[in-house]
Amino acid sequence: MLEEEERERQKDEEVVGWLCSLSDLALVLQRQGKHEAAEEMNRRALEGREKVLGKEHPDTLTSISNLALVLQEQGKYEAAEEMDRRALEGREKVLGKEHPSTLTGVSNLALVLRNQGKYEAAEEMNRRALEGSEKVLGKEHPDTLTSIGNLALMLQRQGKYEAAEEMKLRALEGREKVLGKEHPSTLTSISNLALVLQYQGEYEAAEEMSRRALEGREKVLGKEHPDTLTSVYCLAHLLHQKADFSAAMPLYERACSGYVLKLGPSHPTTTQCVSHMW
Repeated sequence: MLEEEERERQKDEEVVGWLCSLSDLALVLQRQGKHEAAEEMNRRALEGREKVLGKEHPDTLTSISNLALVLQEQGKYEAAEEMDRRALEGREKVLGKEHPSTLTGVSNLALVLRNQGKYEAAEEMNRRALEGSEKVLGKEHPDTLTSIGNLALMLQRQGKYEAAEEMKLRALEGREKVLGKEHPSTLTSISNLALVLQYQGEYEAAEEMSRRALEGREKVLGKEHPDTLTSVYCLAHLLHQKADFSAAMPLYERACSGYVLKLGPSHPTTTQCVSHMW
């Protein structure tokens, strides 16, 4: 009897290991941009985990969340929202409303709501995620700072530029203190602040931030890194808005050349960049 129980236990462990491999494969496919194949693998992993581990097991809830993400990347927002809500409800029940994984689920739901233009609902979720992170992780934890940045972006999308600027300044100051002035996340905060300043017509301050982000990314990431090219493109667009065409054009050319090499000539970002040169 004990031998039979041991065999069953080993069999279950093998199945769980196989399901983990399926989930890992789905992630690799997703990173390669093979979204349909990734969706199929995620669905297989989810079905297996529901059967072996149960519908409320944390690994099952992770599979639901993973499936939601790959659906979102394909633009299947309604289906993604359904999965995100299911994952969130499960985590609230199993882990509690303030567990870090639950708060991640809140942020994921906010993102898919934002992508559907449901800005008020998304802002509500972003605020919930931020309040939870502050309480559970602390005001200076990197995840809390990410939540601040997410809320800032949501405010910006709604045209609440002053509130967005306040949040972006807070995120930047926190990242400078916790991560350092040259950390990629800090440089992203600088770039984000430049953008909201630009939206408010504060071109001089925006240009200062844009140049700081560009110089930092060139130093830390290299001149051909996609994030560096984004900084080049953003600075070019800002100078264009200031009617400084002679300064903008070489930057457009640099960004476009980099995008052609990194993304390809037909990528939407490349074609959009090229359009500014004519």
